[in-house]
Amino acid sequence: MAAPLSRRDIDFLLHDWLNVAALTERERFTDHSRETFDGIMDVAQDMAVKLFAPHNKKADQNQPYVGDDGKVVLINDVKLALDEFAKAGLISCGFDESLGGIALPTVVNRAAMAWFQAANPGTSSYPFLTVGNANLLATHGTAEQIDTWVRPMLEGRYFGTMCLSEPDAGSSLADITTKAEPAADGTYRVTGTKMWISGGDHELTENIVHLVLAKAPGGGPGVKGISLFIVPKVLDGDRNGVELVGLNHKMGNRGTTNTLLEFDSATGYLVGEEHRGLSYMFHMMNEARIGVGFLATSIGYAGYLASLEYAKVRTQGRNVASKDPSAPPVPIIEHPDVKRMLLAQKAYVEGALALGLYCAKLVDEENTAHSDAAARAHTLLEVLTPIAKAWPSQWCLEANNLAIQVHGGYGYTTEFDVEQYYRDNRLNPIHEGTNGIQGLDLLGRKVVQGGGAGLVVLAETIGATIARARDAGGEAADYATSLADALRRLTETTATLWKGLDPAVALANSAVYLEAAGHVVVSWIWLEQLLAVGESAGNFYDGKRAAARYFFRFELPKTGPQFDLLTALDRTTLDTDPAWL
Repeated sequence: MAAPLSRRDIDFLLHDWLNVAALTERERFTDHSRETFDGIMDVAQDMAVKLFAPHNKKADQNQPYVGDDGKVVLINDVKLALDEFAKAGLISCGFDESLGGIALPTVVNRAAMAWFQAANPGTSSYPFLTVGNANLLATHGTAEQIDTWVRPMLEGRYFGTMCLSEPDAGSSLADITTKAEPAADGTYRVTGTKMWISGGDHELTENIVHLVLAKAPGGGPGVKGISLFIVPKVLDGDRNGVELVGLNHKMGNRGTTNTLLEFDSATGYLVGEEHRGLSYMFHMMNEARIGVGFLATSIGYAGYLASLEYAKVRTQGRNVASKDPSAPPVPIIEHPDVKRMLLAQKAYVEGALALGLYCAKLVDEENTAHSDAAARAHTLLEVLTPIAKAWPSQWCLEANNLAIQVHGGYGYTTEFDVEQYYRDNRLNPIHEGTNGIQGLDLLGRKVVQGGGAGLVVLAETIGATIARARDAGGEAADYATSLADALRRLTETTATLWKGLDPAVALANSAVYLEAAGHVVVSWIWLEQLLAVGESAGNFYDGKRAAARYFFRFELPKTGPQFDLLTALDRTTLDTDPAWL
């Protein structure tokens, strides 16, 4: 079975560009080496191809269902793959040795996880959520909570979820109605309904650790009244008042159960302090947002490689210059429009993967660098997170769309994988805060908080790359000029939007701002890759040059009209009366 990712590309990004081996000089990572990192990649690639990819289509065609006994039924392949995943230590590898991990750098861990996300989005989502749950509790939980809940999750005996949304509240967490009443024994009784809970019920593990947002007495209205609770599915051998109301049947990503859960006076354990639950949950949410960006990237990447392989072997038509109708048809990869679609996919998925790994390395910088560098990494990561979630969710989905187009009519059939890739990826612009929410977060918070510190750090970081590219000369210098102009427009546009201090006008076109800012950021990431290529020769490096050329000539210019619209403070959407629609 063909690999769903390019190992050559991952090695280039980790080693030739990000130089992750340099992290081993830091105290947390001294037990590691380039050989350790490559070994992890070997294991991940092998397991993803042999254990996860083979049942991806099978899980799609055999959705989870509730059996007569009320238990969720999944195909056996899912549990077999996840048991091996846990045995290999892949759930715990990013955690401290005291918790059974190996303190693997986040950037390497994310690269390894991308193999599983590309091979099987549905099955990979269970450990993805579990790791995020465990990370939150390892940071904010008590020692007893860590021993009771985190350790079994890292061993693969328990899985974890995040329970935020409700049927009526949706993404508006201020409106959740789930309640938590204190009990005499120091626990709480959690009552309410949670919707869209991925991994919310199954028989894959002994227990499921739900992290539930609920309102405890005395917290006041809005998000300031929200607290966070550990609510296990099973407690002392019995069901803990967490009832499965039903499964949501999705367009794609069908291998992951998605549930409506009813909490009926379920026993819950407070995480941290009362009424600070949302701040704790953001630890998992921000991690998950970057993870969703990786998921979107990985599915887009798998579709790109599938369409690339198809284009090499599918023969149809003749070159435009050929005048002989009896000449044999050529592989469609020779046709310019097919090359355009493949180049676009390559530019989207390789740019997105590089952005995700860059953000993952910022997590390592934040956790292990000296104080000034760590603070700077934190600030930069804050402003990049909504882009790292939303940009791949939009443009790697477009890559999947183009992969279907490359296949022609065959791409629209279930016999080929690309139609499933599109369905699986369509969820990611919604997951972990819709792309519209990410736009509001970026423009309404991340680029203005702290006096605009995030945008300043981003501009300085991109500016340093521009300076290096100008020194390098040639094509890189030309791209540096284009990027410098786009960066200038980004900063000027941000100032213009907030000059009037009218949030409604500023935020009316935040989705356009997010898209434009994302294209500026990914242009920077492509310039970084081009500088890492340097003078290296060979098809791989020429492919990087071609993809960078495509992005700067076809994609970055799209930001010009977007900045024009934004600086005009257009009120079209704001002033539209709902009655007109």
